[in-house]
Amino acid sequence: MSDVDLIVRIATRGEGVTADGRHVALSAPGDRLLADGGVESGPNRAEPPCRHFPTCGGCQLQHLTDDAFSAYVHDRVVGALAGQGLSADQIATAYVSPPGTRRRASLRALRLGKQLRFGFSEQGSHRIIDLKQCPVLEPRLFALVEPLRQLFARMLPARATGGADLTLIDQGVDLLLTGIKGDTLADAEALLDFAGRFGLARLMLSDEEGGVVTLWEPDPATICFGDLAVAFPPHAFLQATRDGEAALLAEVRRSLGNALMVADLFAGLGTFALSIANDVPGRKVYAAEAARNLVFALQGAGNRLPGRVFPEHRDLFRRPLTTKEAARFDAIILDPPRAGARDQIEQLADAPVPLIIYVSCNPASFARDAATLVAGGYEIERIKPVGQFRWSTHVELVATFRRPV
Repeated sequence: MSDVDLIVRIATRGEGVTADGRHVALSAPGDRLLADGGVESGPNRAEPPCRHFPTCGGCQLQHLTDDAFSAYVHDRVVGALAGQGLSADQIATAYVSPPGTRRRASLRALRLGKQLRFGFSEQGSHRIIDLKQCPVLEPRLFALVEPLRQLFARMLPARATGGADLTLIDQGVDLLLTGIKGDTLADAEALLDFAGRFGLARLMLSDEEGGVVTLWEPDPATICFGDLAVAFPPHAFLQATRDGEAALLAEVRRSLGNALMVADLFAGLGTFALSIANDVPGRKVYAAEAARNLVFALQGAGNRLPGRVFPEHRDLFRRPLTTKEAARFDAIILDPPRAGARDQIEQLADAPVPLIIYVSCNPASFARDAATLVAGGYEIERIKPVGQFRWSTHVELVATFRRPV
C-alpha cells in the first residue's frame, strides 16, 4: 500500500485529500484510501456527536478530532495566503468555539399535510432535516426547537414554508418568524401566549413586503459590547458565538495597542468601535456603516461615550474611505462581509496609516485583499485564525498589517 493513498489534508469544502490529489468525502488526515474505495480510519478521526451528521448542512467536519479541526482552521488561512503567494510572520494557534455556544440560528419549516419538518437544510439541498439534536446550538436556542415545531404545526398553512431566526441577546431569545401571519385574534393571542410562556426577549413576524411587525417586547431588545447596551434592530448582524467575539476582540486589542485615532470600517452595531473606545485615555473612534438602522443604534450607545465614538452612515462599497481621509488615523480596523473590500483596500494600500487590522470571515477574499496591501508596502505581522462555526468549513481571522517605518 502506497503513501499516495494517505489522506494528508482537508480541502476548503471539507473533503479529505490524498497525497496524490484525490478528494475523499468524510475522511480525516491520517486515514487511508483503500483499493475498493473504502477508508481505513486513522488517528485524527472522531465519532460524530450528532445523529444528523453528515446529512445536516450545519456541520461538515464532525468526524475530525478537536486537534484535527483546529489544524484545519489554521491551515485554511495558510492555504489561502499561499494561493496569493503570501505568508505571515506569525500565524497564531487557532481559537475554536466549544460546542453549545452558537447564539444565532436560522431554521426552516415545511408543512406537508399533517407532517411538519423543522430544522436546518440538508447539505447541498433544500430538503429539511427534522432537527432532534444539535450539539452546536446554545441550549437556550435548542430548547425552543420542539415548541417551535409544534407552533408551526398549528399555524403554518398546508404546503407552505416558514422560518425561525433565533438570536440570543441580553434579554433572552430574540425570535423572528416567517410564514405565520398571526392576523386573527386567536392567532395573535396564541403567539403572545407562546412568547410569555417561553420567556422570549422579543417576538416578531415578517410580513409579505419583507417588513417586521413586533408582537412582544417587554423590555427594549439590546446587546452589550463591553459595558454599553446597544439597541438590537431586527436582522442585525451578531458574531456567531460570544466567546468567538471575545477572541476576535482580544486580538484586535492586542494589535491596536495605544493607538489614539482609530477608524472602524464596516462597523455594524459597534462590536469593535464601542468595545475599544474607552480602552485608552483620549482615544477617538470613527465608525462607518452602510445600514442606517445599525448606525442609529451605534450612535445611541456612543452618545454615552461623549467625544469618543463618531458614527457615519456611509456605504464603503460606493464611497470608500479615501487615501487622504485614511491618513488622519493611527490605525484602521475593517470587518467587511464575505466578499471582502476590494475598492476600500485599494485606497488603504496607498495610505500612510501605520497599522491596519483586518477581521475577515472568508480566508479567500481576505488573501486577495492582503495581496493588495502587501503590494502597497504593508507587511503581514500576525494572523489569528478563529473557528466560531465549530465543525463547519467557515473560518474567520484577524490579521495585523504594519507599514514599515
